[in-house]
Amino acid sequence: MEEIDIVIVGGGIAGLATSLALHRKGIESVVLERGDRVRSEGAGIGTLANGWRALDHLGVSHVLRPTSLRIHKVRTVLVHNGKHRELASPISDEARCLKRDDLVRALADAGSQIVSINLDETTSFPVLQLSHGVTIKAKVLIGCDGANSMVADFLKLSPKKAFPSGAVRGFAFYPNGHGFPQELLRMKIGNTMSGRLPVTHNLVFWFAHLQDSSKVGIVAKDQEAIANLTLDSMRDFPEDWKEMVKNCDVHSLSLYHLKYKSPLNIMFGKFRKGTVTVAGDAMHVMGPFIGQGGSAALEDAVVLARCLAKKLGWDDGVKGSSAKRIGEALDEYVNERRMRLVGLSTQTYLTGHLLRTSSVVVRLMLLLFLIVLFGRSQFRHTRYDCGRL
Repeated sequence: MEEIDIVIVGGGIAGLATSLALHRKGIESVVLERGDRVRSEGAGIGTLANGWRALDHLGVSHVLRPTSLRIHKVRTVLVHNGKHRELASPISDEARCLKRDDLVRALADAGSQIVSINLDETTSFPVLQLSHGVTIKAKVLIGCDGANSMVADFLKLSPKKAFPSGAVRGFAFYPNGHGFPQELLRMKIGNTMSGRLPVTHNLVFWFAHLQDSSKVGIVAKDQEAIANLTLDSMRDFPEDWKEMVKNCDVHSLSLYHLKYKSPLNIMFGKFRKGTVTVAGDAMHVMGPFIGQGGSAALEDAVVLARCLAKKLGWDDGVKGSSAKRIGEALDEYVNERRMRLVGLSTQTYLTGHLLRTSSVVVRLMLLLFLIVLFGRSQFRHTRYDCGRL
């Protein structure tokens, strides 16, 4: 039986950011990752002003800013029955699209201790029985193991739900430059919505939401088939959009069902049991419609480390702390995050349905709800500051 003070399950963005935040507060932790290396695969992570504030607090923003262009505008083009409508909003605060690879590596290189271990899928928490026979007893267990979280199952959190659509993500590289404006451009034609975000002057992150998700499970592992399915769904799009898919890095493609936790689940979910809690997608998986999945996970990390350090103190650390004090720290974390996450999940849910529907009446109703709940500015949520470590 190996005893470790703080165990973080999952070596993605939330897990590495939480470990780094604890490290900066002088608290050691160990990250357990199912894979044999740090998970740096994936596509683009839209990071808005609140996410950059969290990265400032984590001390890695200066490494990441030079890797991506600043985004100045969001533009949405809707084409229905031959009619074009365009909506545009300037972005005054900082917004960039980061490569997930760059973000994960920056978090990992800044001081997190990574241990690569294959977790037994029947593990019982908070005592972790690892697949190669090692048993770990943790003082604190933090589940950052994504939408299919084993720790969330241990907490008996409500299961995630699925939007009735699939999503494709990928990168397209233009050796001579793409020439696209520094904006998030979304275009919806028929039942397909696609978007593109410049990362650098040569690299573009693009995505497509496919209304017919029946083939997701069939072609999800075949990247050539994913490209063909996407092109078929985008057959009515302009040529430059189709060329973007044709010229993409096929190995960067991923196809998956869009998942979310409902606002009610987040409002009433019991995110702490004993000294076990969750962060990131394990706590609040949400669709990509307002670009807050990654930024919200970074906020979680800062708040969680601050609450633990405040309750545990600088001298005795975790070793001298009782389960009661640790539980109080985790309760502070959950209470501070809950309403913020309810707001983000509600805005994401309504925006997702707004972008998907073709009904004018439904669009007007959803717009009214969004204005009443969140005001006329669609970027108000990005002005949130999770506070210093």
